[in-house]
Amino acid sequence: MKKAILATKVGMTQIFDENGALVPVTVLQAGPCVVTQVKTVENDGYEAVQVGFVDKREKLVNKPVKGHFDKAGVSYKRYVREFKLENAGEYSVKDEIKADVFAAGDRIDATAISKGKGFQGAIKRHGQHRGPMAHGSKFHRHQGSNGSATTPGRVFKGKGMPGHMGHVQVTVKNLTVVKVDAENNLILVKGAVPGPKKSLVTVRETSKVVK
Repeated sequence: MKKAILATKVGMTQIFDENGALVPVTVLQAGPCVVTQVKTVENDGYEAVQVGFVDKREKLVNKPVKGHFDKAGVSYKRYVREFKLENAGEYSVKDEIKADVFAAGDRIDATAISKGKGFQGAIKRHGQHRGPMAHGSKFHRHQGSNGSATTPGRVFKGKGMPGHMGHVQVTVKNLTVVKVDAENNLILVKGAVPGPKKSLVTVRETSKVVK
């Protein structure tokens, strides 16, 4: 991986490509991210670049984190993440990573926390079928049989049941960058990206391109 950036999700819209086809896109406010630390094999045992994203007020920063940013000489950031880039040695502290690190046609992986949907039943959570809706059915939206009789005498792990749905880390792989607006630090990605609006999205160069 040679390219990565932090972004916030703006929302979805649609644009026309050069052939006049309508393309649904997700708009990401990508960067600018500031390099706060460069990790090396000599000091840390591995190579990586630590970046900060979105400014944060000083009163909201505790002393250890404040000292870390003061040492780097950069403003306080709300999000700090680390990328193990192959070319980590090419970066220096205070360098900026902007949206133009990507270009139209690039393939990316987008990682974010999905929308939380609270406690949901088996039909919505797992796509199970409902029972008959007639008055005498007494079985409408229940998840069905939980297990068998004496053997095995228990419910198998992984059984689809009601429970908490959403608000988990999701990665959608092999998305296509449709357009990059370097002036406004915007990346337009074809299709949907996980997470609600304003959520943090980690954008990485895809590990394996699938055509």
